[in-house]
Amino acid sequence: MGLLGGMARTAVVAGTATAVSNRVSRRQANRWAAQESYAAPPQQQAYAAPPPPAPAPPPAPAAAESGDVIAQLERLGKLRDEGVLTDAEFSAQKARLLAG
Repeated sequence: MGLLGGMARTAVVAGTATAVSNRVSRRQANRWAAQESYAAPPQQQAYAAPPPPAPAPPPAPAAAESGDVIAQLERLGKLRDEGVLTDAEFSAQKARLLAG
């Protein structure tokens, strides 16, 4: 048996091994699928209700001096930066402070 015969035998062995491997994989996948179908029926996923939104901070009293307004704006800015206030809430409170 020469070089060509050795290569042919190697190709046959490799092809047979691949075919057997693929068949075993398919058969195992079918067994797993059958086991899953006989398993307990799937349970409904229960999702927790989202937490209620955080209450809005109490409205700040009307500022008499500009120093109070600045301090209140700084406090509102910190609350926004900490995530307590949304940008919309911050803008509404800032407009209220500057208007009154």
